[in-house]
Amino acid sequence: MNTVKTYQKVNSEKENVSFGISKMEDIYTKRNGKVDEPHRHNYYTVLIINNAKGLHKIDFNSYELSNKQIFFVAPGQVHQVIETEKSFGFAMTFSNLFLVENSIPLSFIDSLNLFQNYGQSPPLFPEKEQFDIIEDYAKNIFKLFNSDAEMKSLSIGSFLKLLLITCNNICAINPIESDVDTSGDNLIRAFKKAVENDYKKEHSTTYYANGLYITPDHLNRTVKARIGKTAKDYIQARIITEAKRLLYFSDLANKEIAYELGFNEPANFSAFFKKHTQLSPSAFKKNEIKS
Repeated sequence: MNTVKTYQKVNSEKENVSFGISKMEDIYTKRNGKVDEPHRHNYYTVLIINNAKGLHKIDFNSYELSNKQIFFVAPGQVHQVIETEKSFGFAMTFSNLFLVENSIPLSFIDSLNLFQNYGQSPPLFPEKEQFDIIEDYAKNIFKLFNSDAEMKSLSIGSFLKLLLITCNNICAINPIESDVDTSGDNLIRAFKKAVENDYKKEHSTTYYANGLYITPDHLNRTVKARIGKTAKDYIQARIITEAKRLLYFSDLANKEIAYELGFNEPANFSAFFKKHTQLSPSAFKKNEIKS
């Protein structure tokens, strides 16, 4: 089985391009309606959908495409857009480089409740008035992107920031405020980085709390307040996501995947996977390959 296709650059033809925006209807026409295979990007993707039918699969969770919805896909997430007819809207992509070049701190993206790396990544459904504002930002960005305006990259960055703040304020557990205490956000970033480095060998909240020199209870409270799930939930979602990717995109046996993800016994991995997905690893693999 082939490994998952990964798009490394925002624009494969232009080395230094760090931002892109296209109309979804143009992408559909260019591809003649052909569905792309599941893939991932090493950059951020935002889909602002005015009208669509079909499915959007993100890390093996399926979401129905419909009208006036917005999807956020983080770097590394496996996704696939399956349209049953031409969609209308905008697809935006941008890298960390674009943020840095346009004075948008990386901590800004991390502080948003939009790009959920693991677990569920459902679309945002703004009210019509809210969607119209967000779509207007996208239209301005598209117009700027295709112009020769002076400082257009900075202008795009400003509209992008406004667009993301507007989206965040619709769904945020803790909406961004100018005087917000950033200590909790710094802790979340450090926790997520530690999980990314060590989740294949360390599964306990206590391990990560000790590494951050705080109590497990403090870690759980902070993570729950910022992202709506406990530290344990986040760690387990990371393990399950990787397990699904390995089951689908690799030829590793269940036993090999179990050891790869830090389980001492394959049976423990199977029980863990079934508890969180209601399917055995083999049944999940069979279902996904058939679908």
